[in-house]
Amino acid sequence: MNIIRKKIEERNKLNQKALTLFLTGGFPNKNNFVDFALDLIDTGADLFELGIPFSDPIADGTTIQKTSKIALDNGTTIFDVFEYSRKISAKSNIPIILMGYSNPIYKIGLQNFVDRAIEAGVKGLIVPDVPFDEYNDFFNVDLKELNIILLTTPASNKDRIREIDNNSNGFVYCVSINGTTGKENIFNNQTIKSIEKNYNLIKKNKMQVGFGISSRSDIKKIKHTCDGIIVASSVLKKMLSEKTKINEVLNFAGSLAEECHSA
Repeated sequence: MNIIRKKIEERNKLNQKALTLFLTGGFPNKNNFVDFALDLIDTGADLFELGIPFSDPIADGTTIQKTSKIALDNGTTIFDVFEYSRKISAKSNIPIILMGYSNPIYKIGLQNFVDRAIEAGVKGLIVPDVPFDEYNDFFNVDLKELNIILLTTPASNKDRIREIDNNSNGFVYCVSINGTTGKENIFNNQTIKSIEKNYNLIKKNKMQVGFGISSRSDIKKIKHTCDGIIVASSVLKKMLSEKTKINEVLNFAGSLAEECHSA
């Protein structure tokens, strides 16, 4: 069993949900990013999603777009992100999942990317702009032990959801909405039914839900119909606010962990 799935199952066996927290690499500060990431992980994250900053993150809303721009302005490169992963892995056993877009990965060569990522302790990879129909062509290299995590959306039909489940490793990322990250107050009956549809069809993998989760209340509404929760924009949004102190960000993340880990 791979370590990503194992971490999720450890929570599920306790009747709890895994929590994945996301940060854009090099944001808000390139030089002390690792220290902050470790502090955030210590609030109760089970998995850590590390974003490779990109100038055109099409799956991401304005919040992550802003953090990517700041990280790029800070001079953060894909090689810095590998180094962040290496340093985090040296101090924490949390599974690290890279999230990045195909252009920067393709630019340095996919096999080179895979080799460097594994060397840096990365366990999983999400590339949201590679269509499922192009999956085999894009990932036509030796992936070794790197898990490729695929995404479903509300537009995915039953056959496509089953195909994604069969080809994903670690977990399936269930995107809760059509559109980009960062939307709030989206968990109405229609959204929850869509998540339930995915959960009932996904058999091979564990399923985590992301996009639009911004509070403990959101987690309460959906945690009965998934194996884990992914939170990104709501943490980054607080970090972008000049009024929010770092301790407040960490306390917020800790409250999300408490909700995920309550039976």
